[in-house]
Amino acid sequence: KVSIFPLDIPEIMLYILIGNGNHSQQGGIVPRGFGRGGRWWHGRLRDAGYRLTLSRDAILSVLNGASGHLSAEEIYLKVHNIYPAGGLSSIYRTLELLTQMGLVFKFDFGDGRARYELAQGPEGERHHHHLVCTNCGRVIDCGNFDQDEEDLLAKIEKGILKKFSFRVTSHMIRFLGLCDKCRNGISHGQGRGT
Repeated sequence: KVSIFPLDIPEIMLYILIGNGNHSQQGGIVPRGFGRGGRWWHGRLRDAGYRLTLSRDAILSVLNGASGHLSAEEIYLKVHNIYPAGGLSSIYRTLELLTQMGLVFKFDFGDGRARYELAQGPEGERHHHHLVCTNCGRVIDCGNFDQDEEDLLAKIEKGILKKFSFRVTSHMIRFLGLCDKCRNGISHGQGRGT
């Protein structure tokens, strides 16, 4: 059995993990507030019957603060600064769980590495699509749809229900093409392989 003892120190929270003879003693410094209320995902984990562990909280915090789509390795490097006891295999397992729970989206943008981002934020769902440049690999989040675009997606979902008797509950769209920089570069002979 492992016990976690939080020690209040100004600006940080120090957790000391003390186990029986089967566990090594570990300690880690994590930012104040980790593992203690306030984050929207705490309730979601508990409601689904999962414990809020330091590793899960650290991974979700990293994704919450990310400005892009992170690979498991990038998440590991950022989490390791917060929670050194977590290993890469633990990151993979936790990301898989969080994806199954719908807290995290997993993407394949064609670069051979899965990418992750939060499925929602404190304000609710962060629904958007992705524009992927097939030349440089740049990924652009595409959101803020106008009414015509929303109507088109609703029409497609209605058609899928009618044609296949399949009710769409969510969707992820990835548009492949060339970003403005690559379009201009290719027209000037600077694309990949040139």
